[in-house]
Amino acid sequence: MKAVLPMILLSSSLFISNIDQQSAQIRAEEKEESSYQEPVIQEQPLELTIHLKRVYLDGEASEEVVKEVIFALEDFWAKYESWQLVDMDEDRLLFEKKIDDISPLLKMNGYFGITEDGTLSIFNGKPEESDVIQSFFQIDVDKLESSQHMRLMQGIPVKSKEEYAEVVESMKKYSLKKEAK
Repeated sequence: MKAVLPMILLSSSLFISNIDQQSAQIRAEEKEESSYQEPVIQEQPLELTIHLKRVYLDGEASEEVVKEVIFALEDFWAKYESWQLVDMDEDRLLFEKKIDDISPLLKMNGYFGITEDGTLSIFNGKPEESDVIQSFFQIDVDKLESSQHMRLMQGIPVKSKEEYAEVVESMKKYSLKKEAK
């Protein structure tokens, strides 16, 4: 029995040692697995320069330039759904919107008047001291009532889309018709 006991102890030791080795190997594999991570593809937000062009009834256009950081294209397109995309390249988009109103410039400083050759025009300020913003048609000034002629010489302020349309319409009857050749 004395010979059997060391044999049992040796076997037990080998068995326990084997279990410890297997356990250590499993722990090492688990550690390796836990430290391994799938490569994460991180999407960078897209940064674009956006040009917003507003075109008004009177022909004036204004352009605003903004920088946009885009995280979700769906949100971006929803933001600009009322705009029309007219041009683009890899980092710039040009949107345009037709505005059913006269320009802010016209509302602040626009005056109807007539040029020296009798053309109905809108001036940036009073007609006698300002540049023409927009020209319409030539008027037969001899057919105008003197008060209308005087108002046009002094300048008729343009404050709204309705006033703009009203003056243009009322002056059409005085326009010089081009003769057909």
